[in-house]
Amino acid sequence: MPQLRKIAAGLCLLATTGFATLGAQAAAFPTKPVNIIVPHAPGGTNDIVARLISEKLAQQLGQPFIVNNRPGAGGNIGTQAVLREPADGYTILFTVSSTQAINPTLYKDPGFDPVKDFEPVAAVGSVPNVLCVNPSFPAKNLKEFIQLIKDNPDKYQYASAGNGSLNHLLGAMLDSKADLKLQHIPYRGVAPAMADVLGNQVPMVFASLPSSISNIQSGKLRAIGVSTSARNPALPDVPAIGEEIPGYSGDLWIAMYAPKGTPKEVIDTLYKATEAVLKEADVKDRFDKLGIEMLHDNPEQLAQRLAEDLEKWSGIVKASGAQIN
Repeated sequence: MPQLRKIAAGLCLLATTGFATLGAQAAAFPTKPVNIIVPHAPGGTNDIVARLISEKLAQQLGQPFIVNNRPGAGGNIGTQAVLREPADGYTILFTVSSTQAINPTLYKDPGFDPVKDFEPVAAVGSVPNVLCVNPSFPAKNLKEFIQLIKDNPDKYQYASAGNGSLNHLLGAMLDSKADLKLQHIPYRGVAPAMADVLGNQVPMVFASLPSSISNIQSGKLRAIGVSTSARNPALPDVPAIGEEIPGYSGDLWIAMYAPKGTPKEVIDTLYKATEAVLKEADVKDRFDKLGIEMLHDNPEQLAQRLAEDLEKWSGIVKASGAQIN
């Protein structure tokens, strides 16, 4: 009997030690560099934010967070690339709502399901678009703009980065909710669209606040309204379009996702580290200067945000008739 008790005690110790080791392994994430895939080109708002957060996550968690840009097909190529990696937390998608919430309806086959293929980690920021006009445009403010367009249906055009792009759909939503008739002119990217508005070949464009604020501040563009439901602190005198058009709201949010099946412990570690990063004063200062509203969505809140935007943008995409095969 004493011998049996010794064996039993040894087995218990082995089991306890084994569980402790497993727990330590789970808690140790990350133990090697983490790959951050940005499915858009370098230099854009998403890329800027991803690099800022990644640098800070490396300091928080003690491993490099390496940003890799995989642009193409409106973000679909980089998003698909994440799904080919193991669901272990070492490959993370740093993306925007136009890819996750618009592409599933816009593209006949985007190559991913934003809900079934991904685990939400955190939403970090909301980027307003600004309805900008050339300084020669007759309307000086939002009220005048709405009245001018209603008095002159089909006369005025707006530029966009292409059919189905966010700045196209923001214009389509404006038409729908305010019963306006603007003419859409698609370009191959936001840069040529912006260039033609600056050159007064086209009178207006929806542009992200970070990409347009310098031209607004220098007087090269006039800001008519912001696309979010409330005014932005970076442009306190510019009204939200929803102040004149009830229900109008559309932002570009930035969020982190992991492949479906990534362990909850890893998701929790990434979320908590991201929250710690967002509380750092220099990060908040950088967001403020870019005109980005900081978000603090946990995985459940991000999942709800995505569900709401999938429903909203699906209707707008279908009403616009835009589709990419």
